This record gives sequence, C-alpha cells and structure tokens, in this order.
Amino acid sequence: MQRSPISAVIAFVVALSGLFAPAASFAQNAVERQVPSSMGQLELSFAPIVKRVAPAVVNVYAAHVVENQNPFMADPFFRQFFGGGMPRELVQRSLGSGVIVDPSGLVVTNYHVIADASEVKVALSDKREFAADIVLKDQRSDLAVLRIKGGNERFPTLQFANSDDLQVGDVVLAIGDPFGVGQTVTHGIVSAVARTEVGISDYQFFIQTDAAINPGNSGGALVDMNGHLVGINSAIYSRSGGSQGIGFAIPSNGVRVVVASAERGSKTVKRAWLGAKLQEVTPEIADSLGLKRPTGALIASLVAGSPAAKAGLKTGDLIVSIDGVEVDDPNAFDYRFATKPLGGAAQVGVMRQGKSFVVPVSLEPLPDTPRDEIAIKNRSPFAGATVANLSPALADELQLDPQTEGVVITDIADGSTAQNIGFRKGDIVASVNGQKIARSADLERATNGGGHAWRVTIIRGGQQISVMFTG
Repeated sequence: MQRSPISAVIAFVVALSGLFAPAASFAQNAVERQVPSSMGQLELSFAPIVKRVAPAVVNVYAAHVVENQNPFMADPFFRQFFGGGMPRELVQRSLGSGVIVDPSGLVVTNYHVIADASEVKVALSDKREFAADIVLKDQRSDLAVLRIKGGNERFPTLQFANSDDLQVGDVVLAIGDPFGVGQTVTHGIVSAVARTEVGISDYQFFIQTDAAINPGNSGGALVDMNGHLVGINSAIYSRSGGSQGIGFAIPSNGVRVVVASAERGSKTVKRAWLGAKLQEVTPEIADSLGLKRPTGALIASLVAGSPAAKAGLKTGDLIVSIDGVEVDDPNAFDYRFATKPLGGAAQVGVMRQGKSFVVPVSLEPLPDTPRDEIAIKNRSPFAGATVANLSPALADELQLDPQTEGVVITDIADGSTAQNIGFRKGDIVASVNGQKIARSADLERATNGGGHAWRVTIIRGGQQISVMFTG
C-alpha cells in the first residue's frame, strides 16, 4: 500500500482548485497533472475532500435468517432435554459500506453484501440509522441498489465521475467501514484501470488501487481528487484476509448503468447485447491474423437476428475497438458495450481478412418474451419448483446461453420435494416421461396425473442428465 509518499500528492495541487466547481453530468477530470514544487504543496491535506465526501458514504448492515444446523437438534434425546433452549433459527449478519447517489436516499452497494438479506439497515456518518428496501440486485455486476426508508429529507450524495478519464498514477481515496471500526479513509494510487482477469463478476473490468481496502469496505466509495465517485470498492487480493496493497473497484461508468435501471423502477438491469460469442485472441491466432500482439475479441459465433448479425458482422471477424477506444480482450469489449446507453448505435472497429473498417451496431436490450411463470404444486418430483419459458433476457439473468430454448427452473421452495431431490435454479427441463417440455404449461400438464415412476431429462451446465424417480 505504501509506495511513494510524494506520489500521494501528485495531481493534488490542481485538484483542489476544481473541488468546488459547479456540478455537471460527468465530473471534469481532465486536469493538468503537476509535481509539487514546494514544501507548502507537500503539506496539503485531503481533509477538504473527505469533509465533503464522507457524509454520502454509509454503513450497510444486512441480516439473514438461517436454519440452526446444530447436530444435537436432530437427536431426539438431546432435543428432549435441550431443544427448548436451542433456537431453531439463527440470524447471520454481514457488514459492508454503501454510497448515496441520489438525494432521495438511493444507495449503491455490492450485491454480495446484501445477497440473501431479509433485513437491511443503513447507518449514516452522523450515526443515524434507517431501514432500507432492496430496490435492485444485479449479481452479474456484483452491485445492488437500496432505498432509505423513513423521512422526506434530502440526503448528501456523491457525483459520478467519468471513470474512463482515470489514469494509472492518479491519487484516489477509499472510504468505508473496514472491520466495523467506523468510517475510515485510506489513500493510494491507481495501478491499473482495466483489470479483466480478476474473476469477481461477469463483467470483468476493474480499477486496481493500492489504497488499503479491508473486509467491510465492500460497497464503499473510491473517489478522485475532485471528490467525485470513480468506483465502488468490491474486492481485495489477499493471502491473509487483510489488505496487501491490491484492491479492486467497479468503475463508476458501470455503476451508473445499474443505478439508472433502479431509477427507472426496473427490478433488473437492461444492457445492450451484441448477440455474438467472443473468443480471446491467443498468440497463435494473432500470428495467423498477422497481428503484432494478441489483442481484440474474435467472433466465434453469432445469434441469428441479433444486433451483431444485423450489422453485418461475421464469424471470424476481429473486434478491435468500440467508439474509437481499443479493446484488448472479450472482457474489455463486453464491459464497454454493456455500459453504453440503450438506443442509438456503437461504432465497432473490425478487422476482416486484413482489412479494417467500422460498422454501427444497434444498442438494443436482450429480447424478452412472455415467461408464463408457474409454481408446480402437483404431486411430482417438481413440486415446489417455479418454472418459466426461456427467453434471451431470462437466459442472461440466469447466466445461461442466450440461444437456449425451453423451460427453466427459476426458483425452488425451501424444504420442497424439488429441493430434496436435487433440482437447482437454472436447470432446463427437456422431457418428462418421454414427453417433450417446450412451454411451462407443458410441465404443469405432465405433472397433473401424479404417478409413481418418473423419467426426467434436464440440461445443467450444458450437459444432458436423465434420471429415474420412483415413489
């Protein structure tokens, strides 16, 4: 974490002059970087930034009720003597951080902080606590949006910066509540602006910083020297569980997409989709294409009727840029394409048979069709499962191939027959007793008659599994 003490103030000299500049839709980050030229400049403090930013950073407390798995509870002898004093349910609590991004009380945090929460509370820097509703959860980006309940006051907020303006070497502050000790501020520099091999979420594109980030910082603010939000702290690389100088934040441009969906009242995030499966360029592929180095994203397959197909892209095309910004790999392209606002088109740079050109690709959401969700209640192996017709949009939500068709399990009730048998959310039901299942109504009809023997075929993880159930 502690690299160069002088580096902590590089870019700080001119940053203070813009700290209280008028707000804009995007923070103006394109300031001139200067090296301190006097001891007076070296003695400058981060205090004005922290004073402005801290009130908009909150603590997030999440509670989740789980069944007590104490082995003594399963033994009748111990339950007879001690069962009355052993709670059948336990409350698990998690602690994280969040950032108020709208004065009405809209808070953004990490998905993993509130993933299974049945109750959420938000604590402000002035120690007031409020209950909060979960407005939107997006596991794919590891982001969630909450809304503070109670009162009609206007809350302090952080303004979004344009995270694309961030440069390696820029000074940043991380603000959150590590280890539950209270609001803490750490500083460091940006060591990478486009880390794509982290494995934290589906949209792998992270700001890397050496500002100390520890457990409890998740969902907190990463701010620039203008006091604007450049990222949401999400994870650390650590062998000990504590900060070792490598932390990762979700760029603010990606956060804006999730917040915008919540502001529209949507329960899910609508993003632009390309409709193509992309492949990483290996050194061997680079040589075959005549490239100096492995770069770009190779189109491996296309979905018929997708924006990519309608734009004239073909299998084997190499995508090298989007709106003039180079892309190094499929993760980088996926992030930049998915954070484009819907409507209009993105200018995608392509190489085909040694020739370079640019094609406009429409920014359209994944198509959704009537899902016709049905909760199966009939006596069958599927009792307690909720199923729906698959659409590209639903397949994307469940992290399935958007080209997949059929009927998918979207939910399973706790303690139900379906759960006890081992069915999972995301399983695709292909057939029951030799009858093809194409629509959710087909499965409901197939389970109407009951029975003692069931031949079921499902698709899980791309693999077809056939099972016989009796009883």
